Amino acid sequence: MLVLLPPSEGKAASGRGAPLKTGSLSLPGLTLARETVLGELVELCAGDEEKAREVLGLSEGLRGEVAKNTELRTAGARPAGEIYTGVLYDALDLASLDAAARKRAARSLLVFSGLWGAVRVTDRIPSYRCSMGVRLPGLGALGAYWRAPMAEVLPEVAGDRLVLDLRSSAYAAAWKPKGELAGRTATVRVLHAPTRKVVSHFNKATKGRIVRSLLASASAPEGPAELVEALRDLGYEVEAQAPAKAGKPWSLDVLVAEVH
Repeated sequence: MLVLLPPSEGKAASGRGAPLKTGSLSLPGLTLARETVLGELVELCAGDEEKAREVLGLSEGLRGEVAKNTELRTAGARPAGEIYTGVLYDALDLASLDAAARKRAARSLLVFSGLWGAVRVTDRIPSYRCSMGVRLPGLGALGAYWRAPMAEVLPEVAGDRLVLDLRSSAYAAAWKPKGELAGRTATVRVLHAPTRKVVSHFNKATKGRIVRSLLASASAPEGPAELVEALRDLGYEVEAQAPAKAGKPWSLDVLVAEVH
Protein backbone atom coordinates (compact mmCIF):
# COMPACT_ATOMS: atom_id res chain seq x y z
CA MET A 1 0.00 0.00 0.00
CA LEU A 2 1.12 3.54 -0.81
CA VAL A 3 -0.34 6.26 1.42
CA LEU A 4 -0.35 9.84 0.11
CA LEU A 5 -0.30 12.48 2.86
CA PRO A 6 -0.42 16.27 2.93
CA PRO A 7 2.37 18.04 4.81
CA SER A 8 1.68 20.33 7.76
CA GLU A 9 1.93 24.10 7.81
CA GLY A 10 3.52 23.90 11.24
CA LYS A 11 6.92 22.25 11.35
CA ALA A 12 9.50 21.37 13.96
CA ALA A 13 12.79 23.22 13.98
CA SER A 14 15.57 22.08 11.66
CA GLY A 15 18.05 19.65 13.15
CA ARG A 16 21.71 20.14 13.99
CA GLY A 17 22.96 17.43 11.70
CA ALA A 18 24.27 17.57 8.15
CA PRO A 19 22.45 19.97 5.83
CA LEU A 20 20.13 18.97 3.03
CA LYS A 21 21.42 17.03 0.03
CA THR A 22 18.67 17.01 -2.57
CA GLY A 23 20.37 14.18 -4.43
CA SER A 24 20.01 11.91 -1.39
CA LEU A 25 16.23 12.24 -1.18
CA SER A 26 13.93 9.45 -2.29
CA LEU A 27 12.32 9.67 -5.74
CA PRO A 28 15.52 10.86 -7.48
CA GLY A 29 13.54 11.60 -10.63
CA LEU A 30 12.32 14.73 -8.83
CA THR A 31 15.82 16.04 -8.03
CA LEU A 32 16.04 18.60 -10.84
CA ALA A 33 12.57 19.96 -10.10
CA ARG A 34 13.40 20.15 -6.40
CA GLU A 35 16.59 22.09 -7.09
CA THR A 36 14.65 24.50 -9.30
CA VAL A 37 11.97 25.22 -6.68
CA LEU A 38 14.57 25.45 -3.91
CA GLY A 39 16.61 27.97 -5.87
CA GLU A 40 13.56 30.12 -6.65
CA LEU A 41 12.37 30.03 -3.04
CA VAL A 42 15.76 30.95 -1.55
CA GLU A 43 16.20 33.76 -4.07
CA LEU A 44 12.74 35.14 -3.31
CA CYS A 45 13.29 35.10 0.45
CA ALA A 46 16.79 36.58 0.22
CA GLY A 47 15.40 39.62 -1.61
CA ASP A 48 12.47 41.85 -0.66
CA GLU A 49 11.11 40.48 2.62
CA GLU A 50 7.67 42.05 2.19
CA LYS A 51 7.30 40.62 -1.30
CA ALA A 52 8.36 37.19 -0.05
CA ARG A 53 5.87 37.35 2.80
CA GLU A 54 3.10 38.28 0.37
CA VAL A 55 3.97 35.52 -2.09
CA LEU A 56 4.14 32.90 0.66
CA GLY A 57 0.90 34.11 2.27
CA LEU A 58 2.51 34.71 5.65
CA SER A 59 1.06 36.90 8.38
CA GLU A 60 3.12 39.51 10.21
CA GLY A 61 3.61 37.04 13.04
CA LEU A 62 5.25 34.56 10.65
CA ARG A 63 7.78 37.03 9.24
CA GLY A 64 10.60 34.89 10.63
CA GLU A 65 9.71 32.10 8.19
CA VAL A 66 11.10 34.22 5.35
CA ALA A 67 14.54 34.37 6.98
CA LYS A 68 14.38 30.64 7.71
CA ASN A 69 13.85 29.93 4.01
CA THR A 70 17.04 31.80 3.09
CA GLU A 71 19.07 29.20 5.03
CA LEU A 72 17.57 26.06 3.54
CA ARG A 73 20.83 24.96 1.89
CA THR A 74 22.84 25.19 5.11
CA ALA A 75 20.33 24.41 7.86
CA GLY A 76 20.52 21.05 9.60
CA ALA A 77 18.15 18.37 8.36
CA ARG A 78 15.95 15.87 10.16
CA PRO A 79 13.72 13.02 8.95
CA ALA A 80 10.57 14.41 7.38
CA GLY A 81 8.51 12.35 9.83
CA GLU A 82 9.99 14.51 12.61
CA ILE A 83 9.77 17.82 10.72
CA TYR A 84 6.05 17.63 9.95
CA THR A 85 3.85 18.34 12.98
CA GLY A 86 0.22 19.35 13.37
CA VAL A 87 -3.03 17.50 13.92
CA LEU A 88 -2.61 14.62 11.46
CA TYR A 89 1.00 13.93 12.45
CA ASP A 90 0.25 14.19 16.17
CA ALA A 91 -2.44 11.52 15.72
CA LEU A 92 -0.15 9.38 13.57
CA ASP A 93 2.62 9.67 16.20
CA LEU A 94 5.29 7.85 14.21
CA ALA A 95 7.82 7.92 17.03
CA SER A 96 5.69 5.73 19.29
CA LEU A 97 5.13 2.96 16.72
CA ASP A 98 7.07 -0.26 17.17
CA ALA A 99 10.05 -0.99 14.92
CA ALA A 100 8.10 -3.13 12.47
CA ALA A 101 5.39 -0.50 12.04
CA ARG A 102 8.01 2.23 11.52
CA LYS A 103 9.56 0.13 8.74
CA ARG A 104 6.13 -0.16 7.13
CA ALA A 105 5.76 3.61 7.43
CA ALA A 106 9.10 4.15 5.69
CA ARG A 107 7.94 2.00 2.76
CA SER A 108 4.34 3.15 2.59
CA LEU A 109 4.06 6.86 3.43
CA LEU A 110 4.66 9.62 0.91
CA VAL A 111 4.29 13.25 2.02
CA PHE A 112 3.51 15.79 -0.68
CA SER A 113 5.20 19.20 -0.52
CA GLY A 114 5.23 22.46 -2.43
CA LEU A 115 9.02 22.54 -2.09
CA TRP A 116 10.09 18.90 -2.42
CA GLY A 117 7.27 17.48 -4.55
CA ALA A 118 7.00 14.38 -2.39
CA VAL A 119 9.26 12.79 0.23
CA ARG A 120 9.30 9.70 2.36
CA VAL A 121 9.14 10.13 6.13
CA THR A 122 12.75 8.97 6.41
CA ASP A 123 14.10 11.61 4.01
CA ARG A 124 16.16 14.24 5.83
CA ILE A 125 14.93 17.79 5.14
CA PRO A 126 15.17 21.17 6.89
CA SER A 127 12.19 23.05 8.28
CA TYR A 128 10.71 25.33 5.60
CA ARG A 129 7.63 27.30 4.62
CA CYS A 130 6.25 26.89 1.08
CA SER A 131 2.79 25.46 0.50
CA MET A 132 1.55 23.90 -2.74
CA GLY A 133 -0.76 26.89 -3.21
CA VAL A 134 2.17 29.33 -3.60
CA ARG A 135 2.89 31.00 -6.96
CA LEU A 136 6.65 31.56 -7.14
CA PRO A 137 7.60 34.48 -9.43
CA GLY A 138 9.78 32.42 -11.75
CA LEU A 139 7.69 29.24 -11.80
CA GLY A 140 4.04 30.11 -11.29
CA ALA A 141 1.63 27.95 -9.31
CA LEU A 142 3.49 25.06 -7.69
CA GLY A 143 0.54 22.68 -8.00
CA ALA A 144 0.76 23.03 -11.78
CA TYR A 145 4.57 23.06 -11.82
CA TRP A 146 4.82 19.66 -10.14
CA ARG A 147 2.35 17.84 -12.42
CA ALA A 148 4.81 16.90 -15.16
CA PRO A 149 7.64 15.58 -12.95
CA MET A 150 5.16 13.79 -10.70
CA ALA A 151 3.50 12.13 -13.69
CA GLU A 152 6.90 10.75 -14.68
CA VAL A 153 7.85 9.42 -11.24
CA LEU A 154 4.78 8.50 -9.20
CA PRO A 155 3.28 5.67 -11.32
CA GLU A 156 6.51 3.70 -10.95
CA VAL A 157 6.59 4.40 -7.20
CA ALA A 158 3.01 3.16 -6.85
CA GLY A 159 3.67 0.05 -8.91
CA ASP A 160 0.82 -2.42 -8.52
CA ARG A 161 -0.03 -1.33 -4.97
CA LEU A 162 -3.23 0.05 -3.53
CA VAL A 163 -3.04 3.85 -3.22
CA LEU A 164 -4.69 5.44 -0.19
CA ASP A 165 -5.01 9.14 -0.95
CA LEU A 166 -5.44 11.33 2.15
CA ARG A 167 -4.23 14.61 0.60
CA SER A 168 -6.07 17.90 0.68
CA SER A 169 -7.24 19.31 -2.66
CA ALA A 170 -4.26 21.67 -3.04
CA TYR A 171 -1.80 18.77 -2.86
CA ALA A 172 -3.97 16.39 -4.87
CA ALA A 173 -3.70 18.88 -7.75
CA ALA A 174 0.00 18.04 -8.13
CA TRP A 175 -0.68 14.43 -9.15
CA LYS A 176 -3.80 12.41 -9.84
CA PRO A 177 -3.56 8.67 -10.51
CA LYS A 178 -4.86 7.76 -13.95
CA GLY A 179 -6.15 4.71 -15.74
CA GLU A 180 -5.76 1.36 -14.04
CA LEU A 181 -3.87 2.95 -11.16
CA ALA A 182 -6.83 5.22 -10.43
CA GLY A 183 -8.98 2.11 -10.05
CA ARG A 184 -6.61 0.97 -7.27
CA THR A 185 -6.87 4.33 -5.51
CA ALA A 186 -9.18 5.21 -2.62
CA THR A 187 -9.82 8.76 -1.44
CA VAL A 188 -11.16 9.35 2.05
CA ARG A 189 -13.50 11.87 3.65
CA VAL A 190 -14.07 11.90 7.40
CA LEU A 191 -17.61 12.89 8.32
CA HIS A 192 -19.25 13.74 11.63
CA ALA A 193 -21.85 10.98 11.57
CA PRO A 194 -24.82 12.88 13.07
CA THR A 195 -24.46 15.86 10.73
CA ARG A 196 -22.63 14.34 7.75
CA LYS A 197 -20.36 17.39 7.71
CA VAL A 198 -16.59 17.48 7.26
CA VAL A 199 -14.86 19.20 10.17
CA SER A 200 -11.26 20.18 9.44
CA HIS A 201 -9.63 19.40 12.78
CA PHE A 202 -11.12 15.98 13.40
CA ASN A 203 -10.88 15.17 9.71
CA LYS A 204 -7.08 15.46 9.97
CA ALA A 205 -6.89 13.72 13.34
CA THR A 206 -8.97 10.77 12.16
CA LYS A 207 -6.87 10.38 9.03
CA GLY A 208 -3.79 10.23 11.23
CA ARG A 209 -5.42 7.56 13.39
CA ILE A 210 -6.45 5.56 10.31
CA VAL A 211 -2.87 5.46 9.02
CA ARG A 212 -1.55 4.57 12.45
CA SER A 213 -4.09 1.74 12.80
CA LEU A 214 -3.16 0.28 9.42
CA LEU A 215 0.57 0.47 10.15
CA ALA A 216 0.26 -0.97 13.66
CA SER A 217 -1.96 -3.84 12.53
CA ALA A 218 0.33 -4.78 9.62
CA SER A 219 -2.75 -4.73 7.43
CA ALA A 220 -1.86 -5.10 3.75
CA PRO A 221 -5.02 -4.67 1.65
CA GLU A 222 -4.40 -5.20 -2.05
CA GLY A 223 -7.26 -3.07 -3.35
CA PRO A 224 -9.95 -0.60 -2.27
CA ALA A 225 -12.52 -3.26 -1.42
CA GLU A 226 -10.01 -5.03 0.83
CA LEU A 227 -9.14 -1.67 2.41
CA VAL A 228 -12.78 -1.13 3.33
CA GLU A 229 -12.88 -4.52 5.06
CA ALA A 230 -9.57 -3.85 6.83
CA LEU A 231 -10.82 -0.53 8.19
CA ARG A 232 -14.07 -2.09 9.37
CA ASP A 233 -12.07 -4.85 11.10
CA LEU A 234 -10.13 -2.07 12.85
CA GLY A 235 -13.37 -0.61 14.20
CA TYR A 236 -14.05 2.19 11.70
CA GLU A 237 -17.50 2.80 10.24
CA VAL A 238 -16.94 3.07 6.50
CA GLU A 239 -19.24 3.69 3.57
CA ALA A 240 -17.69 2.95 0.18
CA GLN A 241 -18.61 4.01 -3.31
CA ALA A 242 -16.97 2.16 -6.18
CA PRO A 243 -16.27 4.24 -9.28
CA ALA A 244 -19.06 4.45 -11.83
CA LYS A 245 -16.58 3.98 -14.66
CA ALA A 246 -13.02 2.80 -15.19
CA GLY A 247 -10.17 5.18 -14.51
CA LYS A 248 -11.75 6.77 -11.44
CA PRO A 249 -10.86 6.23 -7.75
CA TRP A 250 -13.01 4.74 -5.05
CA SER A 251 -14.58 7.16 -2.55
CA LEU A 252 -14.64 6.18 1.12
CA ASP A 253 -16.51 8.02 3.87
CA VAL A 254 -15.35 7.29 7.41
CA LEU A 255 -18.09 8.20 9.90
CA VAL A 256 -17.09 9.39 13.36
CA ALA A 257 -19.64 10.03 16.10
CA GLU A 258 -17.55 12.36 18.26
CA VAL A 259 -15.57 15.42 17.21
CA HIS A 260 -12.21 15.29 18.99
